Amino acid sequence: MNKDRPVAAPKPPKKWKMAIVVWSAIYPLITLVQWLFGPQLAKVAPLALRTLILTAILVPLMVYVVLPVLQKALSGWLRR
Repeated sequence: MNKDRPVAAPKPPKKWKMAIVVWSAIYPLITLVQWLFGPQLAKVAPLALRTLILTAILVPLMVYVVLPVLQKALSGWLRR
């Protein structure tokens, strides 16, 4: 490796491809969390609080677990 020449950063994936990846991750995740916790939360919390609780669970799960796994699995397609 030549230390004098900077290595070019890879181009980011196209936005439409990332939108498909995010959607394919978030839809089943929201469905699963709603199925598991929705009925219980509906009994004890108003809509705004339920939304806050669900997003507090889903956003970190998406950012730190689901999206990195999907991006790695789909890297060939994303970088094409």
